[in-house]
Amino acid sequence: MEQLQEAKSFNEKRAEIYWWLSSLFANELTQDELAQYQSAEIRSFLSGLGENESLKPAIEKLVDALNRLQDREDAQLELSADFCDLFLKSDKYAALPYASIYIGEEKLLNGAPAKEMETILSESGLAVLEGLNEPADHIAIQLDYLGNLIIRSNELEQVKHLDEAFAEQKAFIEKHILNWTPAFAASAKEHDEFGFYAAVAQLLVAFSELDCTYLQGE
Repeated sequence: MEQLQEAKSFNEKRAEIYWWLSSLFANELTQDELAQYQSAEIRSFLSGLGENESLKPAIEKLVDALNRLQDREDAQLELSADFCDLFLKSDKYAALPYASIYIGEEKLLNGAPAKEMETILSESGLAVLEGLNEPADHIAIQLDYLGNLIIRSNELEQVKHLDEAFAEQKAFIEKHILNWTPAFAASAKEHDEFGFYAAVAQLLVAFSELDCTYLQGE
């Protein structure tokens, strides 16, 4: 029972991180949200993540970008412009956050990743990110779904059933997130001159890889 409770407690933390990452790719940060990133609470949260060696490089880049934002004139407007240029425009300097862009030309043409994700969402019965009018293979929608999937597994009462849920989560991460986000992160790194969103994308990949290791029981 104690093992089950520990796993459920950790699940809540995992879901919160995926939801947090989802929110960063869903919308630009408001002035108030950006101010929170300079708070002791958020900095402590980031420091905690950075204690893991796998996450440390991405966290260091993210914290560096946050530090530089304090000296960036019109920081919120400039960061919103970065978001728009990277994720909302479709020119060669963008890093569009859709699986279809990175999984081969043939699949891009028939929208297979988006259709597959639509089916997963429909069959799961899980709520989708409200207010985000984007194709289902948008990274924010995928991460929001994953957070919901993790929390739903907390309703289980037997370790063996939780192990099955972990296997399902690991399969989703590998098949629908890690199959394209490394290329997405590389594109963000190439095109995000300031580096905030490039760091977030790098953190997404690092955390997803680390999570798969955890789910595998290593």
